Amino acid sequence: MPPHLSADHPAAQPPGRGSVDALISQTRRLKGDVDAVRRDARSDGSDPRERWQRALYDLALHQLNDLDEHLGQLRDGPAPAPRSDSLLSRVGSAEWNLLTDEAGWSGELYQILGRDPATAPLTLDELPSVVLDEDRPKLTAMVTDCLVDAKPIDGEFRIVRPDGEVRTVHMMGEPVLDADGSTASMWAVLRDVSELRRSQRAVSETRDSLQRDRHRAQTEHRLAVELQEAVLPPWRGSLRLPHRGPETLDLAAHHLPSSTSALIGGDWYDALELADGETLLSVGDLTGHGVAVASGMATLLGAVRGMAMAGTQPGQLMSWLNQLLDATVQPALGSAVCCRYRPDTRTLSWARAGHPAPLLFRDGTGRRLNAPDGVLLGATSGAVYAQAEETLEVGDLLLLHTDGLVPGHSGADSVNLILALGPRLGEAGTAQDCVQLVVDEFGASEREDDACVLMARVTS
Repeated sequence: MPPHLSADHPAAQPPGRGSVDALISQTRRLKGDVDAVRRDARSDGSDPRERWQRALYDLALHQLNDLDEHLGQLRDGPAPAPRSDSLLSRVGSAEWNLLTDEAGWSGELYQILGRDPATAPLTLDELPSVVLDEDRPKLTAMVTDCLVDAKPIDGEFRIVRPDGEVRTVHMMGEPVLDADGSTASMWAVLRDVSELRRSQRAVSETRDSLQRDRHRAQTEHRLAVELQEAVLPPWRGSLRLPHRGPETLDLAAHHLPSSTSALIGGDWYDALELADGETLLSVGDLTGHGVAVASGMATLLGAVRGMAMAGTQPGQLMSWLNQLLDATVQPALGSAVCCRYRPDTRTLSWARAGHPAPLLFRDGTGRRLNAPDGVLLGATSGAVYAQAEETLEVGDLLLLHTDGLVPGHSGADSVNLILALGPRLGEAGTAQDCVQLVVDEFGASEREDDACVLMARVTS
């Protein structure tokens, strides 16, 4: 078939072999770089963002592989018998003569469509027979626009190969005009883009999945924050108890969030004036993060308040709290310390469940209260919790806190750093001043988990 004249310009001369070789070398170097980054980024696939990144790497490699194949074909010319395992990314060409109704196909196009090269190429009227039913109108419209209105073809459709496999083909073509300007034939290049489109779908699906996960995480975070704010006492400045009669305790507390704001934990603090005139003081921590943990924390705190209001003593309260946590549908572990303060005798009765003991500061010196036995909440069924008592004096400062108050330190090291603040706490005026001192000392550091601190100063 003689060379054709394009509808708008003559065919360009092919580039020199040396320049194409240079492009091929650049493409292959880039392929190697992308593949190296992709291999370094391997993961177990559990992170949606990592799955999305991996899909993008795969898509980039598919595109570079196609570019490498096309540049190689441009340099070497059409291969007479290319291997079947490399054909699906190659480009085939075709020309249909409208005057003689003849068709000419390249060997690559036979391979792309899965047809025997010994058979005659399909005419334009026969071509829709290999196209998926729902895509035939698209192909017909493209061919009609090309032949009647001299519009270039640039579109995709799906074909069904003889073995039943469905492939996606991208077709670009132009009308070829004869001397009087009428359409004499149509030429086209067709490329199998099935793998490329599959990679693009993977990118799109993983991106959508990542966006859904982000939206779900943002919603859960908002719910956890709202639940935490609704449950914890909204103190602004010191809280003075009791509300009726002479003031006996000056109270203040603060919640220190983790440096990673997405991690909403189960730490709580609470102070409640009870019906018998005593005061409940408690802090605790439910392991984990998120809405479920915040909800579990709210349940535990509600149970603590209810049992304390009913007159339950701290040791028994911890036993029932352990039973409650042990009976939940989703097992969890928690720690807590619960105190009842009797103002007429200045007696503090308290119990703990795997939690740091309260710290008592008197005349600028601090010490840890002798801790009664008590395992973590939810660790074992039927646990019994001992109870201790401490007599306080006017001016004493009681500090309750959760783990993680001192970032990077735990256990005795953490306690010793807090106790070292004794002289400065002794000089502070109100409970709120004491809380602010602790926050200034430990709040600016990066912390992996949130924490709570509660201060109670005996005023009378």
